[in-house]
Amino acid sequence: MKLPMLGFLLLAFGATVLQAQTPADTILPVISYEKPKDFEVGGVRVTGAQYADQQALIAIAGFRIGDKIRIPGAGITKAVQSLWNLRLFTDVQIIQERTQGNLVFLEILVKEMPRYPRHSYTGVKKNKHEDLNGVITRFIQKGAILTESIKMSLKSGMEDYYIEKGYLNAKVDIKAAPDERATNGVKLEFVIDPGKRVKIKDVIFVGNENVKSKTIRKKMKNTSRKRKIFKKSKLVESEFEEDKRAIEAYYNTIGFRDARVVRDSIWRTPKGEVMVELNIQEGARYYFRNVTWKGNTIYETKFLDQVLGITKGDVYNQELLGTRLQFSQDGRDISSLYLDNGYLFFRADPVETAINNDSIDLEIRIYEGPQATIDRVLIKGNDRTHEHVIRRELYTRPGDKFSRADIIRSQREIVNLGYFNPETLDINTPVNPDRGTVDIEYTVEEKPSDQLELSAGYQPRTAFSRGGVIGTLGVTFNNFSLRNIKNKETWNPLPQGDGQRFSIRGQTSGQNFQSYNASFTEPWLGGKKPNSLTVAGVYNRFAYGFEGSSTYQKLGILQGSVGFGTRLKFPDDNFVFRANLDIQTLNLNNWTGFPR
Repeated sequence: MKLPMLGFLLLAFGATVLQAQTPADTILPVISYEKPKDFEVGGVRVTGAQYADQQALIAIAGFRIGDKIRIPGAGITKAVQSLWNLRLFTDVQIIQERTQGNLVFLEILVKEMPRYPRHSYTGVKKNKHEDLNGVITRFIQKGAILTESIKMSLKSGMEDYYIEKGYLNAKVDIKAAPDERATNGVKLEFVIDPGKRVKIKDVIFVGNENVKSKTIRKKMKNTSRKRKIFKKSKLVESEFEEDKRAIEAYYNTIGFRDARVVRDSIWRTPKGEVMVELNIQEGARYYFRNVTWKGNTIYETKFLDQVLGITKGDVYNQELLGTRLQFSQDGRDISSLYLDNGYLFFRADPVETAINNDSIDLEIRIYEGPQATIDRVLIKGNDRTHEHVIRRELYTRPGDKFSRADIIRSQREIVNLGYFNPETLDINTPVNPDRGTVDIEYTVEEKPSDQLELSAGYQPRTAFSRGGVIGTLGVTFNNFSLRNIKNKETWNPLPQGDGQRFSIRGQTSGQNFQSYNASFTEPWLGGKKPNSLTVAGVYNRFAYGFEGSSTYQKLGILQGSVGFGTRLKFPDDNFVFRANLDIQTLNLNNWTGFPR
């Protein structure tokens, strides 16, 4: 960079004359650097700043009109350093423009760092541009300052992008050139040479005396040799580390609690392929011996032993132990016993009390704590569905004892409504330990649940019909609200939010066949119990021949139905009973049956 100047460079010492460019007949004072002189700042202006605010730069430099300043002095040096610390400029100078008596007028001359306005690619196809653009935006945005450090990060980021895809020899070069479209802009050109994808020739295991290499290789989901069909063969560091941890986890499930991948070696063959060698230290295989319980008062030790399902002589399995203590998909775990009975503060800590040869004694220390009562049940995020529609499906109610099983059941019932996104459904349980209560918060996200069916075509003329347009039009509103039918503000496109189902559908095949049906379902008749009522009507019309002719025949079927359903209590409330009453009338006109 250029050193800061005040007329001349302020680093020059001795009896030097400091002057600015002026007409020849103007006499400037001679300033001796051996004798600094005090001035009063009469004015300051900034040149060269296109993006930075000029007044802000003057303030950062510390100059104010009327302030006293010594020339030469530490104030000038401090001002230059303050501006330089902004990291916005490649050059900073402070120049004395002129003096007028005891007044000095200064100019701050800066040269801003280049900006990045756009870029281009060379050596890659367009279908990769979007992914590479994502790499760029991680390090710099358009219009931002471009530094050498950022350029190095861009180069490294793009090479890492290709390395993760198996292109271990990828090279990226960045060319920078002035951009005529932007002031002080630098256009970047990324010259990319991905090279060939480097595959893993083989994965070798050393030290695995008790487990076959074939079995271990199956545990490596991400790192596989190229001989496997329909499976990627590439080496990605993060995935490779994940596979090593998976190998250790597998060993732990079969009793080798001390097993570790102690070393890995990676090298390239003469053909450029990758060889991977993993050195495994298995250690000894351990077994469960004595399992004791401490702190349990609610459930007897014998019952806890049955639920745990681990007996003396079983292979030591840390994963199984953790599952049986904390959470099992089939509900067979100690934690479920307590949490479903209100013991929200329950904790079970397994402690290895003795290790003799290959046997391990466990003491499971239980903290039961008090039972927690549900205080409030909150529902958030339902901007279309009315709250009572969700609340009536919940199995968690204020005043009940906390139960994890009830929360899981409530979650399932909310999802089964079909009105909310199951992936974003969130349940929080903020606890008040002083009161021994817990709030349950259900956060939902509405999703479209209505259905539209539309199809159309054309049927040519036949011996039985004139032909014509054929098609189907149907619409189903799965979250309908009959009570808001008069409230136009709730229409979108029809009133919704009460969980009722309304559908209407029409189908035609010209004169040969026409069908119309409509139905309405109230899932909670009366609003207090899950008793459903369904009312439906269907009209089907069949006709053959031409109307008015002697061969014309027609069949009309009008059907009405009323259905009732209720949730049973036996054998449990997952069973539903339904009954329908159908009434049907037939209207025949010269009908002899369907023609063959």
